[in-house]
Amino acid sequence: MDEALLRSLIPGVLAILVRRGADFAAAEDAVQDALVEAVRVWPADQPRDPKGWLVTVAWRRFLDATRADAARRRREDLVDEEPTPGPAPAVDDTLQLYFLCAHPSLTPSSAVALTLRAVGGLTTRQIAQAYLVPEATMAQRISRAKRTVSDVGVSPALGAPPGRRLGEKPGTRGKFDQPGDVATVLRVLYLVFNEGYSGDVDLAAEAIRLTRQLAAAIDHPEVAGLLALMLLHHARRAARTAPDGSLVPLAEQDRGRWDTKSIAEGVEILQAALVRDRLGEFQAQAAIAALHADAPTAEETDWVQIVEWYDELARLTDSPVVRLNRAVAVGEADGPRAGLAALAALDDSLPRHTAVAAYLHERDGDLATAARLYAEAARKAPNLAERDHLTRQAARLNDRRGR
Repeated sequence: MDEALLRSLIPGVLAILVRRGADFAAAEDAVQDALVEAVRVWPADQPRDPKGWLVTVAWRRFLDATRADAARRRREDLVDEEPTPGPAPAVDDTLQLYFLCAHPSLTPSSAVALTLRAVGGLTTRQIAQAYLVPEATMAQRISRAKRTVSDVGVSPALGAPPGRRLGEKPGTRGKFDQPGDVATVLRVLYLVFNEGYSGDVDLAAEAIRLTRQLAAAIDHPEVAGLLALMLLHHARRAARTAPDGSLVPLAEQDRGRWDTKSIAEGVEILQAALVRDRLGEFQAQAAIAALHADAPTAEETDWVQIVEWYDELARLTDSPVVRLNRAVAVGEADGPRAGLAALAALDDSLPRHTAVAAYLHERDGDLATAARLYAEAARKAPNLAERDHLTRQAARLNDRRGR
């Protein structure tokens, strides 16, 4: 049984059922029934057209369930004539699922979980394990999300008008329609990527797979920008932690452990997107990641150009987090006091603000202030690995000061 093949077929089969008129929750149940049947039948007799087989079986399961449910008699027009078995339609409806799963009525966590379930083909157990929550909790979250999109229904607005790319407003460059558009789908995928990995599900790798799938379905530079950003960040993954599990800062990473193939692919994808001159935030982020990846050593990083890209990114997003990261880059390009001046203009309640201040004070030679701020930042750290890293930084500076 080819599990990878089954997973790759799930979104297309589910989308076909939804397009035929099945509500999302019922379609998803029918597809799961078809998958169970495939696991039973295929080892002995795999069909020539696996997707067509799954569509036929899933649609029959949906019809059986619909006929048995008197409360859904309003759907009788769907069951008057059952389509005959045959090859699956050539059209790929997977893109519709991305938009459904990123519907604005869903919370970010629900949108991510539903995307992993419906588009990624992961089981509820796998998603729960990745998020370190009980399976029953994740099942409830996914069930609520499915009910929400079923109540909303499939909107014709999910398609693009003739002659216009999805998500692109007339007369604009690099802008997106509001809600349920490409930008929302990309943010959901970015959330999946940032969850990282745990258990037997690597969410970072899964996000890359799904973004590749989206890039194949829709031609937009920001989709390419997100894929490039993921590849460039993921290329450094092996070097991010020491053998004992502790965090390794970018400047201290062994660049020989970076995945040069992923870096080359990410840079190529990014360059192709940038020449289209429709800059978006993911392309700008990818450009910053590419400049880090391009530097043979930390000392050779082109910080001046990185600051320029942060200026572009701040213009696109007006994000305080972006300005916080820009302050670090300014500190590297123009000196720590320039970085501290940029930092002073920001709200000190921002996540990582204290850690950035500690780093810049250390670079400026004020070890006492830096040690105190590292210790304070450790107490605010969102996870154990970051807390341990910041605690070690504070201890290191205190040792240098002879305390």
